[in-house]
Amino acid sequence: MGEPLHIFVSDVHLGINDVSAEAREARFLDFLRNLPEETVELYLLGDIFDFWVEYRDVVPRSSIRVLGELAALSDRGVKIYFFTGNHDYWLTDYLRDEIGMEIVRESLVVKEIAGRRVCMGHGDGLGCRNPFTRLLFSAIRNKLLVFLLKSVHPRLIFRWAHKWSSSSRNYSNMSKYIFKGKDSDLYKYLCKYGEDKGIDCYVIGHVHSQMEIEVESGGTLYLLGDWAEEASSLNLSGTYIGFGACPNIPK
Repeated sequence: MGEPLHIFVSDVHLGINDVSAEAREARFLDFLRNLPEETVELYLLGDIFDFWVEYRDVVPRSSIRVLGELAALSDRGVKIYFFTGNHDYWLTDYLRDEIGMEIVRESLVVKEIAGRRVCMGHGDGLGCRNPFTRLLFSAIRNKLLVFLLKSVHPRLIFRWAHKWSSSSRNYSNMSKYIFKGKDSDLYKYLCKYGEDKGIDCYVIGHVHSQMEIEVESGGTLYLLGDWAEEASSLNLSGTYIGFGACPNIPK
């Protein structure tokens, strides 16, 4: 056994309503089945599902093989953290009770991992100045609106969720997923957020752009890619941090 390994992924968008759906799920299943034995923690940093609307007695029927693999990893002793994203925020206790995940709803979490001070989160809404995006960010987290949403029959909500996801993706393709580096609202927000916090690295999803960039207030920002064409993961051990460079993890 080597050093304990901590794995980060985001933006798989399982169940996506486009031609990449089957390949995405197969790629992610491959990834989960081939995680090294040294893996002790798996951080799912949001938008793992293209949508997830969960009722007390009803959950989406898709991605059952993925859920089975995640349950097997949990049974094996891998600690799984599920960070809610803007596409899979509406969950309650199913993934916690049936799979064994720890649900994280905070926008950012700072944690000591393998000797590094790591700041992580999905990334949606952080520093955003676009009024429409800010309104959407607040709406999907509003308890009253979520309650009203779940008062509608699941069949209608799942149909609406597919349409909303597609329209959100179309809007994102036009604007949001072009990461502007140090000129981006996200980068500026993290620079301010990290002042005097001693953060060594940031791990963020949402922007669908795999890259590494130094943060002016200290630390390194690792942006996770999406899974449209290939796997995107960040791997952290006591001596290493980088994208997809561990043995047996498909690229």
